[in-house]
Amino acid sequence: MKLLAAWLGLTLLAMPATGAECRSETYRDDAYTICEVDLTVERLELFLADDTGKAFGHFGTLDNALKEQGLKLGFATNAGMYHDDRRPVGHYVENGVEVQRVIPNAGPGNFGLLPNGVLCLRDGRADVIETLAFIEQAPACRSATQSGPMLVIDGALHPRFLVDSTSRYIRNGVGTSRDGTRAVFVISDSVVTFHAFGSLFRDHLKLPNALYFDGNISRMRAPDLGRSGTGFTSLGPIIGVVEPAQ
Repeated sequence: MKLLAAWLGLTLLAMPATGAECRSETYRDDAYTICEVDLTVERLELFLADDTGKAFGHFGTLDNALKEQGLKLGFATNAGMYHDDRRPVGHYVENGVEVQRVIPNAGPGNFGLLPNGVLCLRDGRADVIETLAFIEQAPACRSATQSGPMLVIDGALHPRFLVDSTSRYIRNGVGTSRDGTRAVFVISDSVVTFHAFGSLFRDHLKLPNALYFDGNISRMRAPDLGRSGTGFTSLGPIIGVVEPAQ
């Protein structure tokens, strides 16, 4: 964490402090909060635990840790499913250190509803990649988090999504542009189906690939909208944009 913060401090001095662009939108009568990150000017980071191995768990805890290094947390959201002890369920890499291997096989719950996928962070780009394609391509991700199911796979909705489903929850996820320079994070502000959520990414945001992160535990920090993302539930992996402390 300290080495990361020192590196980020030098990097951020050379970058414009634009932050993620967040907005509220309604699509097909469902309300969403949407935060877009331009990877040509911003750097996304994944965070799990502090230097002692204790999970950050909350945006405020992570923000306080960054402030000790002269930085602050801007936009942030939970980024993948986790066990009760906050260990990631699927593949997780943070700044070159692998915490959990890739899980390619089907299993219980939403994570195991194949196809699932991996969000791969590299310098200047972010890509949502279906898990089997990720294994085949073996991209050199600086950081990565696996979750599931995929919402959109190469322009198609997940084959198991039903337009008339009665399963409605708060949901959050991420989609990426084909060139990897645009990452769009979304949380629903009311309960929605998987089909509705995936359709938002494909038909409204025009993103070819999108990945589901989680359900009712999901939170989003969007300071420009006055949204702190405070909650009682301790989170596992967190993704966000780090900014210079003012």
